[in-house]
Amino acid sequence: MRVIVAIALLSLVHQALAFESRTANDGNVLLEDVPEVPQSLVDLLNRYSNVRDASFLDFAANGESVFVRTRFGEVAQIHRVDMPGGARHQLTFFDEPIGEVTSHPKSEELIFAMDAGGSEFSQLFALDPADGSYRMLTDGESRNGAVIFDQSGKHIAYQSTRRNGAANDIWVMDPDSPEAARLVLPAPGGAWWGPTDFSPDGKSLLVIKYVSSTQSSIYLVDLESTESQLLVGDDKTQSRNFPLAFAPNGRGFYFLTDAGGEFTTLSYRGLDADAVTIEITSDLNWDVSGFALSEDGQRGAFTTNEDGMSQLYLFDPANRDYQKVSSIPVGIIGEFAFSPDADRLAMSLNTPQTPSDTFVLALGDAPLDSGELTRWTFSETGGLDSSKFAVPDLVHYPTFDQVDGAARKIPAFVYRPQGDGPHPVIIRIHGGPEGQARPSFSSTYQMWIDELGAAVVVPNVRGSAGYGKTYVALDNGYQREDSVKDIGALLDWIATQPNLDANRVAVYGGSYGGYMVLACAVHYSDRINAVVDIVGISNFVTFLENTQSYRQDLRRVEYGDERDPAMRKHLEAISPNNHVDKMNVPMFVAQGQNDPRVPVTESEQIVAALRDNGQSVWYMNALNEGHGFRKKENRDLYTQIVMMFFQKHLIGSN
Repeated sequence: MRVIVAIALLSLVHQALAFESRTANDGNVLLEDVPEVPQSLVDLLNRYSNVRDASFLDFAANGESVFVRTRFGEVAQIHRVDMPGGARHQLTFFDEPIGEVTSHPKSEELIFAMDAGGSEFSQLFALDPADGSYRMLTDGESRNGAVIFDQSGKHIAYQSTRRNGAANDIWVMDPDSPEAARLVLPAPGGAWWGPTDFSPDGKSLLVIKYVSSTQSSIYLVDLESTESQLLVGDDKTQSRNFPLAFAPNGRGFYFLTDAGGEFTTLSYRGLDADAVTIEITSDLNWDVSGFALSEDGQRGAFTTNEDGMSQLYLFDPANRDYQKVSSIPVGIIGEFAFSPDADRLAMSLNTPQTPSDTFVLALGDAPLDSGELTRWTFSETGGLDSSKFAVPDLVHYPTFDQVDGAARKIPAFVYRPQGDGPHPVIIRIHGGPEGQARPSFSSTYQMWIDELGAAVVVPNVRGSAGYGKTYVALDNGYQREDSVKDIGALLDWIATQPNLDANRVAVYGGSYGGYMVLACAVHYSDRINAVVDIVGISNFVTFLENTQSYRQDLRRVEYGDERDPAMRKHLEAISPNNHVDKMNVPMFVAQGQNDPRVPVTESEQIVAALRDNGQSVWYMNALNEGHGFRKKENRDLYTQIVMMFFQKHLIGSN
């Protein structure tokens, strides 16, 4: 009898641990314990999934057209637009999305990057927009990117792992003779090295050595001797230094630095041995985040990141004066560049109520004069009236520690539904960790607001970029869980808001944000109702050991070196998969099989650990994706599953 009972109990345990598995999207997606998506939900969400954007890439060499990136099929491709409101003429037709794009300065040729299946091992291709013909320039195996042309258009410089698969080296190539590509900087150590500008005579190269979010330096590489010279920064001083461009005469260069304060300032330095740094924007207490110089060097422009929102300035290189442009709507400015004749400035502009579209700003006779801003693309919003999209409020809530005797304040954007509430809350935590949540257009947020009646709260916890170098370093090393405490403080703040429901809260995050939501499940299971983890880190030690070799040392600077016994012990102590016994909250885990950043094993091990602890977990693994979902059919399915998950576990309906 005891044997029969034991067998029966074992059978029940096996049933509890078993999960239902099926595939979707022609076998490219594996689903475990995920219910079938009802057709009614597919139909309901269809309009939210058919939102497009048209991000600016560059002017065509003729100065009359612009290149944009947009999607009309499954993935984003390169298109050409010839006039404001004109048709988007598709130039590439690949099954994989197009990555970075660089225009030839003297012809219509483009260089673009593309990987396979989200692996991020991008190859470089040369494209003739006239007939759509293309050719691969790189070896088909290494990881390549950060392409720049010299002024003649005869050579490109780019970053590649071609030498040994791990080092981020710098190479120079004549695109007409790719077989003769030449290594000019074998990158020492684990830093990321990348080219930013050729000198006007084409004989030297401005290069960045990026060590971490708080430390980078600038080098000059002689392309004939391949000798490198340190210009700004060093390996001992914690400062951010980003090269931008040579001055037109080649005797100096523009760069960003925070060596003199909390924020990155636009600065200039000569190449003479006794040259001093001239800080141009020292009176702006925000990071300068973008910069462009016209081909003739007579005009400049830069953007600042002001509490997450962009501000555009025109800049006169002759006297280093600058002027704010008041005609730009409040939003986020992406890529921007001058036309070849320097009489216009094109840019991507994104606002909470408009997706990223391409705009062109007319410029006056003087370098600081600007005219009318014209919208060139009008991206579709799936039939949604985006003018009714929720515009977020910027709030600053108190957290657990103090600054100058008062509680430290954490910035957050709050998207609220109509009505008094109290509304359920979805906390969306950004990745990075040195990323920054910004008030951008999001049909996903609006979908949650419209269809779930939920408020969306998007915090920038400590460690986020955009708020000074002290703030971005507050979560480093042994301080990692302090950022998790900032979410605990956010839960406290939500409880004080009469129109937010502290009894119905979900957390949602990807990559490092995935770690954050798993950590929330460890520390705050009694205060949250649902967790969505996308490509998240579940164990820092296994993550650091298994992330791609070209990233390992970069991530060790941020998270700690797992090879050090004391740090390894700490990392294991804070890793969520070692505390699944404390996780008592419904969870949906989503992953891309080919992810080079956060390997699939990170999701597999947290799912297995939770199931071993008797918990049911919804799991989605896209076999043809990497660090997130770039193919529309996979994004659509993922979006539908998230909605089902929130309906069941946050809202309480089926």
